Amino acid sequence: MADLRAVYVIWYREMLRLRRDRVRLMGQLVSPLLFLVVFGVGLTRAMGVFGGGTNFTQFLFPGLLGMTVLLSAFTSGVSVVWEREVGFLKEVLVAPVSRASIVIGKTLGGATLALTQGALMLALAPLLGMRLSVGLVLGLLPLMFLLAASLGAMGVLLASRMRTMEGFFVVNQMVVMPMVFLSGVFFPVGRELPAWLGVVVRINPVAYGVDSVRQHMLGGTIPPLTLFGHPMTIWQDAVVVALFGLLMVTLAIRSFNRAE
Repeated sequence: MADLRAVYVIWYREMLRLRRDRVRLMGQLVSPLLFLVVFGVGLTRAMGVFGGGTNFTQFLFPGLLGMTVLLSAFTSGVSVVWEREVGFLKEVLVAPVSRASIVIGKTLGGATLALTQGALMLALAPLLGMRLSVGLVLGLLPLMFLLAASLGAMGVLLASRMRTMEGFFVVNQMVVMPMVFLSGVFFPVGRELPAWLGVVVRINPVAYGVDSVRQHMLGGTIPPLTLFGHPMTIWQDAVVVALFGLLMVTLAIRSFNRAE
């Protein structure tokens, strides 16, 4: 019970910080919106029309939605580094609660923030000619939360090994941005790719998260990601992302147990 309360308190603290920092809430949307406007307007005519009358801007939107969620969730891990620098993390670690509850509270806090930003981004879909039904939204939110929690756990894991915020952001550029660009956010991964690129895409867990969001929003108009020649379903994509998230949470807990 004490651990569950600790998870809630840590999650609630992240929500208080979010409420007091609305610039942060909106700031994460700038890059995806810039990509949507520049690439969408610039390449839609050149890319033509996909199956089902889907244009490139509509193809791009689910990918950018996934990108918004994962970037926000991952960068929320920087709070761990900041709290270490100001000494607050040390006070948390000496509290009579398990390190697992700290990791889970931090992960859920980052995932909730990312889901909020993803929901704000999703509200733009009708402006692109995409219909938002209740069923679509209710199916999409769990997929976005799963992706956010998995990448949020990865952010907490890496932050647990960082000693400076500058170092964390360098890791962000070195690890997360390649994962974004190789996830199919900007190009279809269900079509033929160079062999080396196909391998890199398929070992990237973010690709399965983006594929699940895109499949759910666009139905069968875009070829899904394939694994060993098998077209992945939304549920299979979700299982891959969930397994990656469990691995990250486990490693993050072990890292916290050794860190201080």
